[in-house]
Amino acid sequence: MSDRIRVSSNSPYEPLIGFSRAVRVGDTVYVSGTVGWGPDGTLVGPGDVYAQAKQAIANIEAALKEAGAALRDVVRTRVYLTDISRWEEAARAHREAFDEVRPASSLLEVSRLAAPDMLVEIEAVAVLDH
Repeated sequence: MSDRIRVSSNSPYEPLIGFSRAVRVGDTVYVSGTVGWGPDGTLVGPGDVYAQAKQAIANIEAALKEAGAALRDVVRTRVYLTDISRWEEAARAHREAFDEVRPASSLLEVSRLAAPDMLVEIEAVAVLDH
Protein backbone atom coordinates (compact mmCIF):
# COMPACT_ATOMS: atom_id res chain seq x y z
CA MET A 1 0.00 0.00 0.00
CA SER A 2 1.29 3.47 -0.90
CA ASP A 3 1.88 6.07 1.74
CA ARG A 4 -0.92 8.60 1.99
CA ILE A 5 -0.05 12.27 2.40
CA ARG A 6 -2.87 14.55 3.51
CA VAL A 7 -2.88 18.30 2.94
CA SER A 8 -5.12 20.52 5.06
CA SER A 9 -6.37 23.98 4.17
CA ASN A 10 -7.58 24.54 7.73
CA SER A 11 -11.09 24.92 6.37
CA PRO A 12 -13.72 24.69 9.10
CA TYR A 13 -15.51 22.19 6.84
CA GLU A 14 -12.67 19.63 6.95
CA PRO A 15 -13.37 18.24 10.44
CA LEU A 16 -17.13 18.63 10.03
CA ILE A 17 -17.22 16.57 6.84
CA GLY A 18 -14.12 14.45 7.38
CA PHE A 19 -12.02 15.34 4.33
CA SER A 20 -8.65 16.78 3.36
CA ARG A 21 -7.97 19.61 0.90
CA ALA A 22 -5.74 17.20 -1.00
CA VAL A 23 -4.50 13.64 -0.71
CA ARG A 24 -1.41 12.27 -2.41
CA VAL A 25 -1.13 8.54 -2.94
CA GLY A 26 1.98 7.53 -4.85
CA ASP A 27 2.36 9.85 -7.85
CA THR A 28 -1.26 11.03 -7.88
CA VAL A 29 -2.67 14.03 -6.03
CA TYR A 30 -6.43 14.45 -5.62
CA VAL A 31 -7.57 17.97 -4.73
CA SER A 32 -11.04 18.30 -3.21
CA GLY A 33 -13.58 20.78 -4.45
CA THR A 34 -12.05 24.17 -3.72
CA VAL A 35 -13.72 27.56 -3.52
CA GLY A 36 -12.35 31.09 -3.47
CA TRP A 37 -11.52 31.53 0.20
CA GLY A 38 -8.88 34.22 0.48
CA PRO A 39 -5.89 34.16 2.83
CA ASP A 40 -7.92 36.13 5.39
CA GLY A 41 -10.60 33.40 5.50
CA THR A 42 -13.26 35.36 3.65
CA LEU A 43 -14.69 34.61 0.23
CA VAL A 44 -12.97 36.58 -2.52
CA GLY A 45 -15.05 38.49 -5.08
CA PRO A 46 -18.66 38.31 -3.92
CA GLY A 47 -20.75 38.11 -7.10
CA ASP A 48 -17.63 37.68 -9.27
CA VAL A 49 -17.21 34.20 -10.82
CA TYR A 50 -13.85 35.07 -12.37
CA ALA A 51 -12.34 36.35 -9.10
CA GLN A 52 -13.62 33.33 -7.19
CA ALA A 53 -12.30 30.92 -9.82
CA LYS A 54 -8.88 32.63 -9.81
CA GLN A 55 -8.70 32.31 -6.02
CA ALA A 56 -9.90 28.70 -6.09
CA ILE A 57 -7.12 27.86 -8.56
CA ALA A 58 -4.59 29.68 -6.37
CA ASN A 59 -5.80 27.58 -3.43
CA ILE A 60 -5.48 24.42 -5.54
CA GLU A 61 -1.97 25.45 -6.53
CA ALA A 62 -1.01 25.89 -2.85
CA ALA A 63 -2.38 22.43 -1.97
CA LEU A 64 -0.57 20.86 -4.93
CA LYS A 65 2.69 22.52 -3.89
CA GLU A 66 2.34 21.17 -0.36
CA ALA A 67 1.81 17.69 -1.84
CA GLY A 68 4.89 18.01 -4.08
CA ALA A 69 3.06 18.85 -7.31
CA ALA A 70 2.25 21.90 -9.43
CA LEU A 71 -0.45 23.14 -11.80
CA ARG A 72 1.58 21.72 -14.72
CA ASP A 73 0.95 18.22 -13.26
CA VAL A 74 -2.86 18.55 -13.39
CA VAL A 75 -4.52 16.02 -15.69
CA ARG A 76 -8.20 16.50 -14.72
CA THR A 77 -10.36 19.36 -13.45
CA ARG A 78 -14.04 19.76 -12.71
CA VAL A 79 -15.56 23.21 -12.46
CA TYR A 80 -18.90 23.48 -10.67
CA LEU A 81 -20.94 26.65 -11.27
CA THR A 82 -24.18 27.76 -9.68
CA ASP A 83 -25.07 29.53 -12.94
CA ILE A 84 -23.82 27.82 -16.11
CA SER A 85 -24.64 30.93 -18.15
CA ARG A 86 -21.52 32.45 -16.51
CA TRP A 87 -19.24 29.63 -17.68
CA GLU A 88 -17.04 31.97 -19.72
CA GLU A 89 -15.93 33.79 -16.56
CA ALA A 90 -14.78 30.54 -14.96
CA ALA A 91 -13.32 29.35 -18.27
CA ARG A 92 -11.18 32.49 -18.48
CA ALA A 93 -9.58 31.80 -15.09
CA HIS A 94 -9.13 28.12 -16.00
CA ARG A 95 -7.53 28.98 -19.35
CA GLU A 96 -5.12 31.43 -17.72
CA ALA A 97 -3.93 28.71 -15.33
CA PHE A 98 -4.02 25.68 -17.62
CA ASP A 99 -3.63 26.90 -21.22
CA GLU A 100 -0.31 25.06 -21.66
CA VAL A 101 -1.37 22.04 -19.60
CA ARG A 102 -4.78 21.41 -21.18
CA PRO A 103 -6.14 18.90 -18.62
CA ALA A 104 -9.30 16.92 -19.26
CA SER A 105 -12.06 19.10 -17.82
CA SER A 106 -15.79 19.45 -17.21
CA LEU A 107 -17.95 22.51 -16.57
CA LEU A 108 -21.04 21.57 -14.58
CA GLU A 109 -23.98 23.47 -13.15
CA VAL A 110 -25.06 22.69 -9.60
CA SER A 111 -28.09 24.07 -7.78
CA ARG A 112 -25.95 25.62 -5.05
CA LEU A 113 -22.73 25.34 -3.09
CA ALA A 114 -22.10 25.28 0.67
CA ALA A 115 -22.73 29.01 1.12
CA PRO A 116 -24.98 31.31 -0.96
CA ASP A 117 -22.10 33.63 -1.99
CA MET A 118 -20.06 30.73 -3.42
CA LEU A 119 -20.46 30.77 -7.20
CA VAL A 120 -17.78 28.33 -8.35
CA GLU A 121 -15.95 25.30 -6.95
CA ILE A 122 -13.08 23.53 -8.67
CA GLU A 123 -11.46 20.14 -8.08
CA ALA A 124 -8.33 18.72 -9.66
CA VAL A 125 -6.28 15.57 -10.10
CA ALA A 126 -2.54 15.75 -10.73
CA VAL A 127 -0.11 13.02 -11.75
CA LEU A 128 3.60 13.49 -11.21
CA ASP A 129 5.96 12.26 -13.89
CA HIS A 130 9.27 10.81 -12.79
